[in-house]
Amino acid sequence: MMTQAFYSGLSGLKSNSYGIDAVSDNLANINTVGYRGYSTEFSSMFESYISTATTSSSVNSSIGVGVGVQATPMMTGNGELLLSDRSTDLAINGDGWFGVQGNKDPIYTRDGAFQFDANDDLVTADGFHILGSMGGNISADNVLTATLDEVPLGAIGTQEKLRFPKTLTYPPEPTTQAKFFANLGVGKEGYEVITAGASVIDPTNTKNHLRLEFTRSAVQNPPGSQWDVVATTQNLDGNIIYDTQTGKVEFDASGALVSNTLTSINNNGSQVAIDLGTGYDGIVSIDREIVPGSSLADGTIGGDLEGYAINKNAEVIATFTNGRQSSVGKIAVFHFQNDQGLDRLNGSRFQETSNSGKAFFYTDSSGKSVNGSDVINFTLENSNYDITSGLTELIILQRAYDSNSKVVTTADQMLQKALDMDA
Repeated sequence: MMTQAFYSGLSGLKSNSYGIDAVSDNLANINTVGYRGYSTEFSSMFESYISTATTSSSVNSSIGVGVGVQATPMMTGNGELLLSDRSTDLAINGDGWFGVQGNKDPIYTRDGAFQFDANDDLVTADGFHILGSMGGNISADNVLTATLDEVPLGAIGTQEKLRFPKTLTYPPEPTTQAKFFANLGVGKEGYEVITAGASVIDPTNTKNHLRLEFTRSAVQNPPGSQWDVVATTQNLDGNIIYDTQTGKVEFDASGALVSNTLTSINNNGSQVAIDLGTGYDGIVSIDREIVPGSSLADGTIGGDLEGYAINKNAEVIATFTNGRQSSVGKIAVFHFQNDQGLDRLNGSRFQETSNSGKAFFYTDSSGKSVNGSDVINFTLENSNYDITSGLTELIILQRAYDSNSKVVTTADQMLQKALDMDA
């Protein structure tokens, strides 16, 4: 019995010491971003049973011969979300892990404190590259080839380092169509000429002016009205004329547009379709107050890169000086069948093992890969360990340690007395 007491006390000291170390590590990382706490589970090493008069006795008839650490499971609940002032600070709301390219194999973390380095690569604070899908919409000479609202997440094995060019150009998009709106009235004295205009972009990335001039025709065929229209494309200073086109428009008795012979005009190398509308949608001639002409035109002037940011869908967004934006990459969120099986490398970084299984992506109803959890920008996830329960657990483990220390001391004293009696 005295030897058994030694074993029980020593195993208790060892197990509770391990538990104290685990809690202390959790408490030391209470403010570590992305930290996952660990709890400690104990079990009896050996047990023997004493025979009792009845098997239905409610008394526990087992005698323990020691205790050991059974498992140290990871706590998988979300940590507290902390607001940040950087769009590159990200938190995962739910299940999943960010992927970081290690020296050889990927590393997984909940720490989303990312940044763009001097080369505009998306990296961690210590320089490891973040994994995700590139948009494929940047040419070799750093020109945006397509404007994307969202980059599709590729297959699990195709994820790569998110690296973006320092310079990126948004190419000009020449105007192809201009739609005009105005009420020409009925040609009252003093309002014989009505003008409307639109800004149009030419292929050289220059903003020009498309001017329409409506003049009531000298010869009228009632009951409707007829107008002559002259269209001109010119530079903003007005000293260069690129093209001039003429046409006729006709309105019915109620002022609705019924015919138009002016269809398009050249804008320094590109054709612009002129849309005057139909019926009452566009240019009208109604005996009401004259409405100054207005217009809607497509086309975009080119721009240079202002910078990169990350939105709430984990998209890397490029912003340009012309006010346009496009997604150029997407940060991946990885998942595992058994998060508990991940091997901790340090406070917030893990690597996959045979126990955790291979990383995978969720898929939507059409079979396309998706992140599966919301990614929140301007936010970081703090440690998921609760300091209150940690301090309570520490007190319990410390008292258990002290109790096992007294068991060893008592067993030693009993053994000494037994030896003394022998003498």
